Amino acid sequence: MLRKKIGWKFDNTYSNLSQSMLSKLTPTPVKIPKLVLFNHSLSEEIDLDFSQIDNEELALIFSGNQLPEGSESIAQAYAGHQFGHFTILGDGRALTIGEHLDKNKNRYDIQFKGSGKTPYSRNADGRAALGPMLREYIISEAMHNLGIPTTRSLAVVTTGEEVIRQSILQGAILTRVASSHIRVGTFQYALISKNKNDLTTLFDYTLKRHYPNIKKSKSQAVDLLKVVLEKQIDLICNWMRVGFIHGVMNTDNMTISGQTIDYGPCAFMDKYDPETVFSSIDHQGRYAYYNQPRIAQWNLERFAESLIPLIHNDSKVAVEIATEVLKEFPEKYKNKWLEMMKKKLGIIDYNSTDEQLIIELLSWMHQHKADYTNTFCYLMNEHKLSNEIYNEKNFLMWKKKWEDRIKLNNNPLEKSFKIMNEVNPLVIPRNHFVEEALKHATEMNNFNKVYELLKVLKNPYDNISTTSDYQSTSRQEENYVTFCGT
Repeated sequence: MLRKKIGWKFDNTYSNLSQSMLSKLTPTPVKIPKLVLFNHSLSEEIDLDFSQIDNEELALIFSGNQLPEGSESIAQAYAGHQFGHFTILGDGRALTIGEHLDKNKNRYDIQFKGSGKTPYSRNADGRAALGPMLREYIISEAMHNLGIPTTRSLAVVTTGEEVIRQSILQGAILTRVASSHIRVGTFQYALISKNKNDLTTLFDYTLKRHYPNIKKSKSQAVDLLKVVLEKQIDLICNWMRVGFIHGVMNTDNMTISGQTIDYGPCAFMDKYDPETVFSSIDHQGRYAYYNQPRIAQWNLERFAESLIPLIHNDSKVAVEIATEVLKEFPEKYKNKWLEMMKKKLGIIDYNSTDEQLIIELLSWMHQHKADYTNTFCYLMNEHKLSNEIYNEKNFLMWKKKWEDRIKLNNNPLEKSFKIMNEVNPLVIPRNHFVEEALKHATEMNNFNKVYELLKVLKNPYDNISTTSDYQSTSRQEENYVTFCGT
C-alpha cells in the first residue's frame, strides 16, 4: 500500500553480499514518533511522493515503526582507523532499510540513524539524541546547497523516548540518503574477513554500483584507487573552499563515492586560522583545517593497502604500483587547491605571482583574525559588508595588487566577479546560529529558528532578505567546541 502511494522502488543489492559483511534486522520500534523535519525538495528529487501522507503516517514510516513495502533493513560491518588506531566497527545505531531507485535508475541508500541496537553496537544503546540529528540535517543540507558532494537528510522524527548521555536528552531518528555507505573502512574490513572472497566480492560490487566504466579496464584495482583519489581531492578542496572542518576524518568516514559523510564534531571556521580545531576529542589537532588534505592522503594509503591483493599477485609489485599512484596526491591536490583559490579571487588565467598573492591574503587574514567567509564577500561586495578591519593598511596594499591582477585577465571584470559569486558563499552555517537554533528546538520545543536557518542556507550564494542577518560573527567563536553526537 505504501509503495503504491509514495513510489518506493526498492532494489536491494548490498544485502546479497556475504553475511559476514552485514547483519539483517529490523528497527527497534519507538513509543511516540513525531515528525519534526521533512525535506520535501529531496523527496521530489528522488521521485518519492508524500503529498497524500499526513505527518502521523510520515512519523510512523521514518521512525521505522511502519516499514515500506520492499524494504530490507541491514546494518553494515566495517572497520576503521580512528585517530590513527585500527578497530573493528560497523553500524552501531543505523540501519539501511533499502536501496531506492529514482526514475533515472539512480540508486540511493535510505538509512535510519538512531534506529536501535545492532550486532555492532557494543555497549551503546543504538539510539540518537535530537540535537545531533537536527545538526546533521542542517549541516548536510547546507553542504549540498554549497555544491559539495554529501549525504542528504530526508527527515527527523522524535521518538518519545529518552536517551541517556551526559544528561537525559530527547531521542530522535534521522533519515539519511546516500549514493551508498561503502567506506574505506568497508574495504579494510573485507581485507581481514575470514571469508576470503569478501574483498573480491565487495570490489566487484563497488565497480558495478559506482564506477562501471572501470570494469573494462585491465588494471581495475589501480583505476579504482585513482578515481577515488581524484574524488577525495575534489571533496577536500571544496571543504577548504568554504572553511569546513570535518573533525573526525577516520577511514570509516571516507566514502568510496566521494560524498561527505558523518557530521559528528564538524563545524565551519569563522576567523581564519589554519590550525582551527573544534572537536572536543581532537587534542593533537590531527583533523585541523590545514591538515585535512594530509589526512585524506593518509586514508587513501589505507585504502590502497586494502587493494594490494587485487592490484597484483606479487605484493611487492602491488605496493610499488600503489605507491606511484599515491605519490601524485600532493601535486594534484596543490594544483586543484590553487585553481579553487584563484576562482575565489576571480583570477581566470595563469600568472606566476598568483600563488604568492593567495598566500599573502591568507597570512593577513590569519594575523588579523579576519573572517574567512566575509573577507571574500567583502572583495565581491565591499559596499554591502563594511568592517573596520578592511581599512587596515596592509590589506589595502594587498587589495590594490589583487585589483591590478584581475585587470590582467583576458576577460571583462564582470566575468571575474561572476566566478567569485559562484564559489564564495554569502552565508555558511555559522556555529553560533546553529547552536541557537538547536537550543530553541531541544530546550523550548520551538523549531522556528531551525526553519529560518534552513531557509537562508538554501540559497547561500544569493543575497536574499535575511542574508545579512546570518553573516555576523561571534565573539565566543574561539571557545567553540563540538562533540561526536551524530
